[in-house]
Amino acid sequence: MKKLLSAVVLAFSFIHPALANPPATFTEAKVVAKQKIYLDQANSAMGDLYCGCKWTWVGKSGGRIDPASCGYETRKQQSRAERTEWEHIVPAWTFGHQRQCWQNGGREHCADDDPVFKAMEADLFNLYPAVGEVNGDRSNFNYGMASGVSPQYGQCKTRVDFNQRAAEPRDEVKGLVARTTFYMFDRYQLSMSRQQQQLLMAWDKQHPVSKWEKERDRRIAAVMGHSNPFVTGERSWTPGYKPVGDGVVSALPGKAARPAAQPSLASASSGGGEGVIVGNQNSHLYHLPSGCPGYSQVSAKNRVAFTSEPEAQAAGYKKAGNCR
Repeated sequence: MKKLLSAVVLAFSFIHPALANPPATFTEAKVVAKQKIYLDQANSAMGDLYCGCKWTWVGKSGGRIDPASCGYETRKQQSRAERTEWEHIVPAWTFGHQRQCWQNGGREHCADDDPVFKAMEADLFNLYPAVGEVNGDRSNFNYGMASGVSPQYGQCKTRVDFNQRAAEPRDEVKGLVARTTFYMFDRYQLSMSRQQQQLLMAWDKQHPVSKWEKERDRRIAAVMGHSNPFVTGERSWTPGYKPVGDGVVSALPGKAARPAAQPSLASASSGGGEGVIVGNQNSHLYHLPSGCPGYSQVSAKNRVAFTSEPEAQAAGYKKAGNCR
């Protein structure tokens, strides 16, 4: 009787999205994702997003990786290799820049003043536990093919091409990341390059929706109040697809626009500021706003923004030699 009642309640929640309670912030989303979506997945055969590693939950939303479970070998960052992190399948950097708020004050400014960014950052469909080192190496790179890159993390099949700024996930999740990307770009009216669309459409066809992806969608829908239509089959991304924009909301009530926050030189020089480090994708050098003569000389077409020096270094960039 209890099982029947639970099934009825669950079905009712899908029919009435108003009963759903989506997380309001990224911090809240991580806790909800652990409790409602991935709690029983730490020891599942699917494992983490990029390597299929098992983990042990630590604290409210963290985890400690079991490298032996997936044959993981640290590439460079031992501390991040030992923990799970919450990967935004579509990077916050990507949708923040498309919303323009990032350029006006970085991630903090986006979260404070752009309700659409805030919704995207906390969207459970876009979150997945991942080995921290791979998450850091992936950085804000688009998904792509890294066929010329040798294995970097032991038996982990995900590869990161730092030169081409592309990350190729393991085959088991290529379909999932494709359909998640379609969902995010569709729901929040983002613009995707033709090359990226072609690759993800191919992955979508080559790697159909799995049993776990359907279950994941069901769990997230119970919290968010809607499914991913690219998982359920309600929508299909085709060449020339026009994003619907279901998730584009109005400005926060009673929130007046404020001037863009200017990062202090102290935070910039320490690498702790938001969006203050400039990388040159040709030279793969990065420049700080204080003490680096080349900071303002990087052309717009070669400019890549990083939120910290570790992020730039994880992406394969080195500090410019003329920085004082």
